[in-house]
Amino acid sequence: MIYTLSLIIATVAAAPVEDVERDNAGITEALAQRGRELFPMLVGTKCARFCDARAGVKPMMSGGEERIVVKGPVKALEMLALNDDLNTLVNSDSRCTRRNAMARAAGLASGLALATVNQPGFAAETKTVKMGSDSGQLVFIPDEITICKGDSVTWTNNKGGPHNVVFDEEAIPDGVSQESISMDDQLGDEGATFTKKFDVAGSYSYYCEPHRGAGMQATLIVK
Repeated sequence: MIYTLSLIIATVAAAPVEDVERDNAGITEALAQRGRELFPMLVGTKCARFCDARAGVKPMMSGGEERIVVKGPVKALEMLALNDDLNTLVNSDSRCTRRNAMARAAGLASGLALATVNQPGFAAETKTVKMGSDSGQLVFIPDEITICKGDSVTWTNNKGGPHNVVFDEEAIPDGVSQESISMDDQLGDEGATFTKKFDVAGSYSYYCEPHRGAGMQATLIVK
């Protein structure tokens, strides 16, 4: 983790070291006031082994300790956000919350702006469901999946078509329009796809209309 934090701190405008250290002290104080202890910011104290991996960050020996010298203003908001995400990654009981925090932290560590990693769809994923098994059975594979709010599902016509995706109006979260998430047509060509994004948490039951009688139905859980 320390290596990641040290990589975040490189920007390239000229600024006196004293100004940087004063900014670092302010960041540390802000973190202390917010009760962050698991991942305290180490900017301006001991430098990680590879802190000179980015341009503008060089170790300087002083009294046997290496210190980070940053040529430019520290991006305090990004560092505070990274600290929040690292603590969320450890403390949260929610898989989706942890996944989103990990994606944001990785983005900040790679140099992305805070506004970019805070976009609603930044950590979103897409899962795939086959319509019909490889051997031609009339089933969805998998027949139950769990996604996070903001994720999408892509249904792919595999075997035994035509297929479609129709959600059970009585088995979807309140306020969700059954028509808006169901397919209008059927997929006849192998490899044809249907993709839908889900923003409302809850359990969704759906079926293939042509093969409902054969038991072709499945469940989607949105966290």
